[in-house]
Amino acid sequence: MNIKIGRIEGEAILGAMQQVASAGDRPLTDADTASMLAAAHYMLRRPDISDVGSLPLTTPDDLRALLRDRDVADEAVKYLAIMTLVDGVLDNAKLARVLDYSRALDVEADHLTELVEAASGHMDWVIADMTRKNFDSVISRSSEGIDPAAWIMPYGGEKADPELVARYEALGKLPANTFGKALWQFDKTNGYSFPGHPGALNAAFATPHDSTHVIAGYDTSYRGEILVSTFTAGMHPINPMAGHILPVILNGHLGVRFNDVATPATGGLDPEEFWHAWARGRGMTVDLFAPEWDVWQWVEHDLADLRRTLNVSPAGR
Repeated sequence: MNIKIGRIEGEAILGAMQQVASAGDRPLTDADTASMLAAAHYMLRRPDISDVGSLPLTTPDDLRALLRDRDVADEAVKYLAIMTLVDGVLDNAKLARVLDYSRALDVEADHLTELVEAASGHMDWVIADMTRKNFDSVISRSSEGIDPAAWIMPYGGEKADPELVARYEALGKLPANTFGKALWQFDKTNGYSFPGHPGALNAAFATPHDSTHVIAGYDTSYRGEILVSTFTAGMHPINPMAGHILPVILNGHLGVRFNDVATPATGGLDPEEFWHAWARGRGMTVDLFAPEWDVWQWVEHDLADLRRTLNVSPAGR
């Protein structure tokens, strides 16, 4: 969903982001500044802003007076929430500022609850909630009653599907310029088993996720995984913050261990390309995680042509 935010409203949101980043009186870090300028450029379409010191000192009451549209208010709170994490820690003072703005705007959101619980040290609950929100998003419906661990690796024992493996393996015979060959090469380079193999991830997750890597042009480094999940959040409307953006930042930037598969790390957030990835995902004309999306309809397409068809701008480096 692309949300239209006016010039004055955008400047006010950036001013509020600055107030969160400084927690009122702290000096801004390089990551804070880079993040705000990138948000201005890519999300608010204000590449002319080059000095965050020129932004208005937006108070919660100021923001409430300006943001009359509910979607814009919700969007603003998402941006403010990101500023609590940019420096690689969940800062309680910054989070308190976000909550001041969210109360003024009368915005309640799952991602705010997750941040509050994380700041309170309730990480088991946070991990469980984020995992479930991500699962709901991936399958585009409630995952109640489904075991995530069993769902994500469904091909063990008698459930192995050699014919499905062979179908993915055959992508390697496509011309080098095709999307299908690039997808095959991505999995081969990273040592990923094709769906159907006993050690493979469920095709319903692995194929759209790996396809997003290929289409977006992001690698599998911690930086790349944060960016591809953010790109996903831009194109797929179900639990974008609570199920995609926050979990991957906590795992790859704050070092929170979610499970035995996603090894935690710190420092993975690129404060500039993060916002670009979000905007690029929003610009997509097709949602690769939508239930109706079928990878096999696209595999023979030229990758460069496909990116143009899907409205994918080049990634930053």
